[in-house]
Amino acid sequence: MRRVTLFVNGSPRNGKVVAVYGTLSDLLSVASSKLGIKATSVYNGKGGLIDDIALIRDDDVLFVCEGEPFIDPQTDGRPHEELTGSHTDWLTLNVGGRYFTTTRSTLVNKEPESMLAHMFKDKDAWGNKQDHRGAFLIDRSPEYFEPILNYLRHGQLIVNDGINLLGVLEEARFFGIDSLIEHLEIAIKNSQPAEDHSPISRKEFVRFLLATPTKSELRCQGLNFSGADLSRLDLRYINFKMANLSRCNLAHANLCCANLERADLSGSVLDCANLQGVKMLCSNAEGASLKGCNFEDPSGLKANLEGANLKGVDMEGSQMTGINLRVATLKNAKLKNCNLRGATLAGTDLENCDLSGCDLQEANLRGSNVKGAIFEEMLTPLHMSQSVR
Repeated sequence: MRRVTLFVNGSPRNGKVVAVYGTLSDLLSVASSKLGIKATSVYNGKGGLIDDIALIRDDDVLFVCEGEPFIDPQTDGRPHEELTGSHTDWLTLNVGGRYFTTTRSTLVNKEPESMLAHMFKDKDAWGNKQDHRGAFLIDRSPEYFEPILNYLRHGQLIVNDGINLLGVLEEARFFGIDSLIEHLEIAIKNSQPAEDHSPISRKEFVRFLLATPTKSELRCQGLNFSGADLSRLDLRYINFKMANLSRCNLAHANLCCANLERADLSGSVLDCANLQGVKMLCSNAEGASLKGCNFEDPSGLKANLEGANLKGVDMEGSQMTGINLRVATLKNAKLKNCNLRGATLAGTDLENCDLSGCDLQEANLRGSNVKGAIFEEMLTPLHMSQSVR
């Protein structure tokens, strides 16, 4: 009876002595049972493939493999697990001084195109450096690496409290974990606080005003003041361009030289406000109240409301000498007893507008729509040249 010593391919340790009988298949079956592997072929000590049991001699040393090429234990004495290329072997990572133990399959299978997969898919392909304990060194943040490793283990993104998602996202990008990047971007977006579009209160705005010199332009462009009480405040030179001032109380406010271009003033109250030199181009003041306002600047600086929407406004008793209302819409507006001397109303929509008691001396109404307009008790008669269309 012949007997041989069997070793796992590439390993010089933990051999098993077995009896040789029957066929080569019988020997492979015994080798599988003794060595705990799925034996498919047998090599002699020189790497020769044995395909016939008759070639085996008594006391031969044989190496059994699972289909991989022969590995000479004399030239590479490392353990079998490090040589077979199996994706189920265990390894340890030293990430920024913290140790993580995982399997090669965890790092490779979930994201086969990632940097981690390329680092550990093929043995020594990247020349990975190891510390004194044999752990692979990776110079990255361990707290951000842990969620990535857990994601590769079970496919779920779990991040402990206190861990910055942006840091985990950068690590995912660094290691090329593409499927995790999308999860993190969604998680970051959902974690952001909702944008605060609540209106600015009077108290908040007064603090801004107190910290700003009177003649310095305070930038309030596009801000939301909807429904705020800004009455009787000094708002000179402030930039309210495209701001939301709807339903605001601006009564008796000083808006001298303020910029209200394209601002929303719908439904606001500006009674007795000082609007000298104000810029309200293309603003929306539909339904606003501007009774007794002063648009007249003694220095000659004219208020500009060109293209503004002033439908249904109440401007009764306002001083508007030289005001520019070119192509503005004043349909159904109340302009009783207004001073419109030298005003530019060319192309203005004055349909159903009440102009009773107005002073329109030298006002330019060329091309304006005066259908249904009321011109009773005019202080000065209209000259034909003022309204030729």
